[in-house]
Order: sequence, then structure tokens, then C-alpha cells
Amino acid sequence: MTVTLNHTIVPARDHHAAARLFADVMGLPVVPPAGRHGRFAPVRVNDQLTLDFMSVPAPEGHHLAFDVDPATFDAILARLRAAGVPYGSEPGEPDNGRTDHPLCARGLFFRDEAGNLFEVMSPA
Repeated sequence: MTVTLNHTIVPARDHHAAARLFADVMGLPVVPPAGRHGRFAPVRVNDQLTLDFMSVPAPEGHHLAFDVDPATFDAILARLRAAGVPYGSEPGEPDNGRTDHPLCARGLFFRDEAGNLFEVMSPA
């Protein structure tokens, strides 16, 4: 059997708002929390992975990195700019407005209100 990541919990102050920000920026759907009684705000990343945003009293941010194709990268960058969400090319400078990532042709980082650091990398 191949091992795949099915879901992970992403801490948030407001799980609905955090899920909506991430989903809007990434162009992904927030899905109804099947059988979870609203404790989670799930975002379907792909056929194998869901990020389950969950409100916690004192969230500690996580780092989540995503590979995307160039067209998806362009769309994400456009949505970040349109929403006024700061982004940057370095994890220590996620607000420098650059996409010259140190590990790939183009990449960026952005944070949510809980301090989660999302990384988006494109090969071109």
C-alpha cells in the first residue's frame, strides 16, 4: 500500500475565517465538515489531502509547502495581490513582495492570522 497524507489539522483563531482565506488564495473549495459537527473547516487540496482548520485558544503556526504549476502560481499571486495579502520570497520576510524563491524558479510565502506560513513553489 502506498502511504499518502489524508488530512492534517491546521490551528487557527477562527477556523472558518482561516479556511476561507487559504481556500480563496489557493483557489480551492471549503467543503462541508462531514460528521465533524463544525469543529473543523476543511479545505480540499487535492484528491488525497484535506486541510482541517480548527480553532484553538493559542494557535502556534505551522509551515505547509505546496508545489504548483506556473499557471496556478500566477493565479495564486494575482489573488494575493487582489486581496492585499502580504507575500514574500523568504520565510523570514513573508512580506517583501518578491517571488525570487531560493529553492525554485518562482515561489512565495504568506501567513494567516494564526501565524501559519504557507509556501507556494513553481518550477517556472
